[in-house]
This record gives sequence, structure tokens and C-alpha cells, in this order.
Amino acid sequence: MANHLVGQTSPYLLQHAHNPVDWYPWGPEALERARTEGRLIFLSIGYSACHWCHVMERESFEDPEIAAQINRDFVAIKVDREERPDLDDVYMAAVQAMTGSGGWPMTVFLTPDLEPFFGGTYFPPADRGSLPGLPRVLAGVAEAYRERPDEVAAAARQLTAHLREQLSVDPGRVDPTRAQLDTAVVRLAATHDATWGGFGQAPKFPAPLTLEFLLRAWRRSRDPQTLAMVTRTLDAMAHGGLRDQLGGGFARYSTDGRWLVPHFEKMLSDNALLAHAYLEAFRATRRDRYAHIARETLGFMIRELETDAGGFASALDADSEGEEGRYYTWDTAEFEAVLADASLSEDEVATIAAWWGVAAGGVWEGHSILHSFGRPAPSAELVELARVALLAARERRVRPARDDKQLAAWNGMALRALAHAALVLGDDALADAARRVVGFVRKHLLRDGDRLWRTARGDSAHTPAFAEDYACLADGLLAAHAASGDPADLRLAERLMARAVRDFWDEASGTFTDTGPEHDGGLVVPRSLVDGATPSANAVAADVLLRLAVLLGEPEHDRRARRILRAVAPTLDRQPGGFARMLAAADRSLGEPLDVVIAGEPADAAALALRRAAGVPYAPDLVISGLPAASDLAGLPLYVGKLAVGGRPTAYLCRGYACDAPTEDGVRLREQVAALVSA
Repeated sequence: MANHLVGQTSPYLLQHAHNPVDWYPWGPEALERARTEGRLIFLSIGYSACHWCHVMERESFEDPEIAAQINRDFVAIKVDREERPDLDDVYMAAVQAMTGSGGWPMTVFLTPDLEPFFGGTYFPPADRGSLPGLPRVLAGVAEAYRERPDEVAAAARQLTAHLREQLSVDPGRVDPTRAQLDTAVVRLAATHDATWGGFGQAPKFPAPLTLEFLLRAWRRSRDPQTLAMVTRTLDAMAHGGLRDQLGGGFARYSTDGRWLVPHFEKMLSDNALLAHAYLEAFRATRRDRYAHIARETLGFMIRELETDAGGFASALDADSEGEEGRYYTWDTAEFEAVLADASLSEDEVATIAAWWGVAAGGVWEGHSILHSFGRPAPSAELVELARVALLAARERRVRPARDDKQLAAWNGMALRALAHAALVLGDDALADAARRVVGFVRKHLLRDGDRLWRTARGDSAHTPAFAEDYACLADGLLAAHAASGDPADLRLAERLMARAVRDFWDEASGTFTDTGPEHDGGLVVPRSLVDGATPSANAVAADVLLRLAVLLGEPEHDRRARRILRAVAPTLDRQPGGFARMLAAADRSLGEPLDVVIAGEPADAAALALRRAAGVPYAPDLVISGLPAASDLAGLPLYVGKLAVGGRPTAYLCRGYACDAPTEDGVRLREQVAALVSA
């Protein structure tokens, strides 16, 4: 049996293609059927790595009786939230308004006019404690619509009006201030866990965007407590079960407050953002362990998420063999047997078991999760020997499923992390990986020279890109330009942001909408201003536009960036956890431009050495650019008169309107950058 999802490319949708539920993808066919037949819409939104999405499928959507109930009374629509973040944002706001919370799987009931009136998240197949069973919910909703249609319509209209008001934005009139940034730090400190790091209570999310903002704040204040919030969090996450101690990479979040028991799915976006945060912590503190973790995380991404096309898949599932975390957890007997087979002595096995917290009974459902909190480390050689043996044994297990769709925005985040790591760590292999992402974007996502597809899988790319796709890919391309010196990366970032302005810019509010003229008209126009698991489109766009204004000498880019910042200025310091990337952009906007131009051919080893030397000091506002001899960049204000002296690559470092003497010496350039950012 197959339903209407059978021709889709999303692995999440394909997981449901043979359910007895008569699922449709979101689109004209399903929406027209609902309008023509006057049927309610049963909208289910999730994603492939979502554990409870799998549970609800097994319990309810594979059940013939529940499926018959859905098919009789509703038009059933299944949406992959990662392919359609616009729908997810709007209907998640509705569920949060109705219930006070949200999450996935998300279940929403809509009128034929797409207006929501009832919803929730996971519903069990039968009543369970305070949770009503899905059959009872379905029956109650269908009866309400059949017996009291006017009440349902009125409730839907009222909720829709609330959503429109909630998602509207007034134009800002006041710029952010340094005082607001300082207040944001104080408020973050009030929620910081001084024992285990992180912010708030369990479940605990890594918050890499918040950590990067705090590093910026510490750069200005040199307050040791601000830095401690960052390092305490990074250290605890690195030692906990949140981080895969064998294969690298981080799970989605911790179910407890001390980073021990993760929700085991691994997302590309989380790992790209965390790798970047660890790189910035390395630059700020010069602690080698942060560079190691960043390199290890990127290694995990390349090894397990990179596709043959050169892009990156979206996620690894939490489950394997029908059990959450099965791939990553250990029983004591198996753990000890693997190490014994690797010729470790009994004492060495006991040492490694103690180091990684492996004990009878485990820490989660009878299993051990490898972690190393607060214990003295064995020798590096012994740890590596054990790690290699355990990893080889784990590779023989059934692997978690991989969601191999490649999302434009998330690949932009991956490109940013890879290119920045290549620059900061001087790693040619990471530079090559970054170039493969750029090649993938140009071949599979780019169309008409300046338009993007949102998603690609195999030979198929589809769904017009959203504002976050343009902003995040431009962000990654600017990092790629800094690392490679290739003007083509800068020019593509320029074209993408110009298209984003044409398609998504709302002059009335001074912000970008999420959707544009290529998207089907929805209930309301969503607008990403608040960070979630990924940075908001407007925050990334503001930061990108500020840098493009410096690089291209384009005042309209600066004007638009500052309008975005004004629009959110009243709430920046009130909810700092939701505006971390915007706070970083505000911090950039309040300082003088800091830039270095490397005149010389990008592939020249001396030019590469200068770019990498400039990337060593912690200078988050530094814009690095390359200027080959025949480049059309030479006529732009930033580049005028900056020549390769004597034909040798030469660096020109400037802050505001003051420039240091040109230099061909990487050590001297590194000293110049360090002096400027510490002044």
C-alpha cells in the first residue's frame, strides 16, 4: 500500500509513504480537496531524526483503525519541518499559543481555509495519564466541526488574528546600545548553571550562539566570570554524554542538567554551530582542547554526513534496531570484552571503564553512556587505543538512519565552520571540504545565477529557498572568501543577498520575511527574528550585510542591517537567549570596521599564509578579503591602491579610517591584528 507521499524526496515523508493513513504532502492537491469537500485538515509536522515522531508513527499511523478514523474525517497532510520551515514556524506559534509549549511531532487541526483551531504535540494511541489518546482527540475534533461548525470557525479566526498580530513587526526607531549588550550578559548570567554550565534547567541545549556572544562580551570587558560561563559550558559538554566520545560530534540536547544523557539524534546544524563556537573559544583562550574538539566535530561531519555531491546530509537518527541510543551506549560485558580483545590488561580495562563511567547497571535504562566528568585522565596513548577498538566494534552495529537531504541553510552553516576552521587551524583538508560545499551549492542549489533551491537529494533539487537559505549561504561564502581569497565566493554572496533583498525585504518593517514571491501563500507571512536551534534569518542577514557594506562599499547594505537591528532593539536585552546572533551583529555594528586585504593571487602560498596569520588572533569583527591582480574588486573603495608590493603578496590592515603599514610578513600581520583588537 502506498499513499501520496510515495513520490517525495524527503526521507521523513518517505518513512510515512506506506502508512495506511492517506497522507498527502503539503500542496495544491491536498488543499483543494479540503476546500472542495469541506474537510478539516489533520496536519502532522516532524523530521526524520525525531524519536517521538517515530514512536507516534509506530503506535498510531501504522494502526489500521486509527488510520481509518483519520481518513474518514480529515485530509491528512504530512510536512517535513526542515523542508518547510515557514509552515513549521506559523503552526508552531499556533500550538504554543494554544498549549503554552511546543515540539515535535506537532499535530494541528486546520479548517479548509488553513486556520488552526486545535493542536498539540505527541498523542498516544490510547489515553495515558493526563494525555488524551489520539482516537479520542480525532473523534472530539470531528464531532465539534460537525455539530458546532460556527464555534470552530470563530475560534480559528480568533487564533489566526492573534498569529497575525504576533508575527507583525513595527519599524524600529532606536539603535541598540552598549548598555543593552551589558544587560544581556547580566541576564544570561542569572540563568547560567555555575556547576555544569549551560543556561536554564533540563532539558539543556548547547546554545553555541549564546556562547559566541559571551566571548564577544568578554573581549570588551575582560570579566573573568563572563569567560567562565563560556569555558565551563564548553568543557562540561565536551566531557559529557552529549558529545560522542568515540566518533566525535554532538547530540541534539541533554535530557538532564549535566550533559550526561543526550537525545541521541545528531544534526548537521548543531555540529556546524558548535564547531564554530569551539573555534572561537580556541582563538580567544588559546586552549588546544577547543581546537581539538572543533577539528573532531568537523571530522565527524565529513565522515558521516558529507554526501557524494559534496554537500552535507541533515541528520543521523536517534534510533537503531528500534531502540533509542542503541548505537552509542554500552553494556559492561561487551565493553570489557572489546578492550580485552584489543590486548588491554585487566587493570587497563578497569582504568578505561572508570574514565568513561562504564559500570554495571549503567546510567540510562541499564546502559552506560561514555562520559568523563571530573576524573583524572589516563595516558593519551591508552585512551586512543581504547577509543579505536571501541569505535571499530561499534561500526559493526546497525547504524542509525541518515537523513540525506541537503538543506541550503544548513550547508551554509557547515561551509562557515569548515572555512573558518581551515583559516584558524591552517588545515588544508578542511579547506578542501569547504571548496566541495561551494561546488555543491553552485551545481545543485544555485539556479538563474542568483536564486536557490532549499533542498537537494540525489539528482533532485526543489522548494524555492527561504530567506534563511540566502543569508546562511552568503554567511558561509564570506567565510570561504576569507579562507580562500577567491573573489568568486564574495561575488556569489553579493548576488545571493541582492536576490534576498528583492524577494524578501519588507521596507515597511525594516526586516526580511521568511517567504517570497516563489512560495505558496500561507495563512500569515512568517518572519524569523528569534533564534531557535539555528540562528534567525534576520540576525544572519544583518551580520552579513554589515560585512558586505565594508567589502563592497555599499551604504544600502549598512542601512538595511541597521534597520533590522532597530526593529529588535527593544527586546534584545530582555530575551538574550533568543537573540544571541542578533546581539553579536549589534556588537559588530557598534564598533569600527576592522578589515584586512591580502593583495596577491589566492593560490600563492605566501598569500595563504597571510590570510591564516590574520585569522589567528581572536578578532570576531575582522573582515578578511583577497585581491588578485586582475580582479574587478580593485575599483571598490576598500581595495583602491592596495597592490602586491614588488609582486609579493601584501597585507593591508585597517580599522575605521586608519591603516597600519602594509606588510608581507605573517608574524607582523598577526601582531598588528592582535594590537588593534586589544587597543
